[in-house]
Amino acid sequence: MIVLKTNYGPISIELDFEKAPKSAANFLQYAKDGYYDGTIFHRIIDDFMVQGGGFETGMKQKESRDNIENEADNGLSNLIGTLAMARTSAPHSASSQFFINVGDNHFLNHRDKSDQGWGYAVFARVTDGMDVVNKIKGCDTASIGGHQDVPVTEVVIESTEIIEED
Repeated sequence: MIVLKTNYGPISIELDFEKAPKSAANFLQYAKDGYYDGTIFHRIIDDFMVQGGGFETGMKQKESRDNIENEADNGLSNLIGTLAMARTSAPHSASSQFFINVGDNHFLNHRDKSDQGWGYAVFARVTDGMDVVNKIKGCDTASIGGHQDVPVTEVVIESTEIIEED
């Protein structure tokens, strides 16, 4: 379990090591390293998703580790409250960025192993704090520094807490 402590409140996340072992381990390592502390949710689209994990306050992009293999063919769906790895148009380009689905985004699911069909790998789900996610998704956004859908008031992941399961 990981708790993202944001300036809007805490979001508890359960990683799925069974179905998305590489993505879950990747996210956990970033959390253990303190990488997400001080990052922002930099892209918010109501009824779609809230994305974070790659920019510090002021929209300063962070260096990330190497890309990981896309696990979108794991049978998990991009449903409200699930977390998935964000990536570029290249299927295996995810590194540190992730998003929380705030809509049922079936069109993001794996269809086939073509560039267009790979989909976005779900690796976790929100277990507590969807009220916080719902506050975040309602933020006013604007185009800032060439980026669209950026919250006008920053939504900051102040710290991450890893809760060991017994």
